[in-house]
Amino acid sequence: MEVQQCVAALVEALGAENVLTGDDVTSRSAGIWRRDTIQAAAIVRARNTQDVSQALAICNARGQRVVAHGGLTGLVHGGDTTPDDIVISLERMNRIEEIDPVDRTAVVQSGAVLQTIQEAADAHGLMFPLDLGGRGSCTIGGNISTNAGGNRVIRYGMTRDMVLGIEAVLADGTVVSSLNRMIKNNAGYDLKHLFIGSEGSLGIVTRAVLRLREKPGSQATLFVAVDEFPKLGQLLKAMDAGLGGTLSAFEVMWNNFYTLVTTPPAKSQPPLAQSYPYYVLIEAMGASEAAVQETLEKAYESGLVADAVVAQSEAQRLQLWGMRDDVEQTFRYAPSFTFDVSMRISRMEAYINEVNQRLAARFGTFTNFTFGHMGDGNLHLVVGVGKGGAQTREAVEGCVYEPLADIGGSVSAEHGVGLEKKPYLGISRDKDEIALMRRIKQALDPRGILNAGKVFD
Repeated sequence: MEVQQCVAALVEALGAENVLTGDDVTSRSAGIWRRDTIQAAAIVRARNTQDVSQALAICNARGQRVVAHGGLTGLVHGGDTTPDDIVISLERMNRIEEIDPVDRTAVVQSGAVLQTIQEAADAHGLMFPLDLGGRGSCTIGGNISTNAGGNRVIRYGMTRDMVLGIEAVLADGTVVSSLNRMIKNNAGYDLKHLFIGSEGSLGIVTRAVLRLREKPGSQATLFVAVDEFPKLGQLLKAMDAGLGGTLSAFEVMWNNFYTLVTTPPAKSQPPLAQSYPYYVLIEAMGASEAAVQETLEKAYESGLVADAVVAQSEAQRLQLWGMRDDVEQTFRYAPSFTFDVSMRISRMEAYINEVNQRLAARFGTFTNFTFGHMGDGNLHLVVGVGKGGAQTREAVEGCVYEPLADIGGSVSAEHGVGLEKKPYLGISRDKDEIALMRRIKQALDPRGILNAGKVFD
């Protein structure tokens, strides 16, 4: 009854046309990777920051739980809802308000789709560097709330490094408009960092000022085979040094992932033989053709590279990236469990070996497709053990997460914590860190209405 009274108050304040209920809610997909639908008492389709502010003030006064929704591309159940939750959707707040070519900034609403922002920057000869496979669906508000990483972190950093200012609405409806447009501003606390990576648990981001970069004049893409793991780290150093700071991607595929995405029914053809243990997709933005060729030749002559191809056209570049992005091929081995972990590069080989040993001891037969942004210490694992279910998942999680404790790794490199990784937060954060997180949550959301139960209880 209480949630229905809250819905009635939202309808009265915002208009029935802006508050979805009933079948209009439950007919909506819960995410692009999912088959279930949204379960919530209502969806507020906010038109502007004032709508978000009003909705939160109404919900906070009643202690009503609220979950913010963007593109619903998350992978850790951070946007999950119950039938007693209210959703605030930012889908209609999708405008790019301004591109400033001189200051090299963009002011955007949080519902703007990442690819749309990229294209708008490109039209001005600029670039917004954030890039990930879900670019056509994910929204910048979601990218900010999870501090998304993606393909170019090694050069441009995480989302946090590309945001200059933020407008956010607190749980009680207070609008914090910290839309800083400067790279340097050390006047007091940098409040935007309270909201970046907090997964909608401290406030709802409504607008942002993004830092744009000059569009590189060239984009070289290489695909190489490597015959020993230690050579991967050596190759990373050699390419970074030889390319003069233009290295923007260093994506490693273990043999099983490469073979999967280059064997029918996968669409990609293998550009190199499927017999090597490791493959690397390398990209340099702004490097000269001569520097690329010279650096690759030195790597080959020194034995770091066993074989290589260089994209000769934009079509070939996209084909090489198509292999890396074809993660959906792993769905053929469903039920499977996906993981996003990080650690020092020097620990990766031993870590994967230990995970595989644990999986073999626990399950016997298994698959573990391994790939990821090795250049910035981030690996993705897709593990299949022949059966699904909560107990199986918990056993697999133990095999994957427990070895991270001894090597100082993280259970979440770029996907966030949400519900899925909440039980394992203590592997990557000590009790004092988590206690401080709770104090911040209590200060900004004393009634605990924002994305309740996510990250920590």
